[in-house]
Amino acid sequence: MMRRLAAGLAAAALGATVVATAAAAPALADTDPDPDFAGGSTSLQLDVNPEPARRGTALDIQGKLSVSCDEDYISGFVAVHHADYCKDSERWHRLAWKRVAILFQADGSDKWDYVESVRTNRDGFFRTSERAYTSGTWRAVFEGSRYLAPSEGKDWVKVYGGGHRH
Repeated sequence: MMRRLAAGLAAAALGATVVATAAAAPALADTDPDPDFAGGSTSLQLDVNPEPARRGTALDIQGKLSVSCDEDYISGFVAVHHADYCKDSERWHRLAWKRVAILFQADGSDKWDYVESVRTNRDGFFRTSERAYTSGTWRAVFEGSRYLAPSEGKDWVKVYGGGHRH
């Protein structure tokens, strides 16, 4: 409740118009998914570059998180400055300020290693950087929330080299 109140006060302080219905209030907070409500369909895109990568170089890990505009999550819930809403021409709307976990699975392993968590920016994009040590699959995971379904994206990267040239 305090988080919703703080968000409303912050938006009002910026001169934004705050309009919310009682049913929409939970959409502002990340909570455990409700088993009786599927929520809005989400899409998480991930791209890791460069591909292939030389061992020890920095990998640029970036992506975007979106929600389908035709889902009930969007229709008539909340209109707050920089909040989640769709324009009439949009099929997908990017989701701001959501947590995305970055994981890595080395080739030949059956275990996913947690790397870090990042948040999407105001436009739904996220970016981080990690060193390349071995070939494997990078995975970004959005765990979902009360009104948003979970989603994930994967990208396999070949890592080569590591020897010294003389």
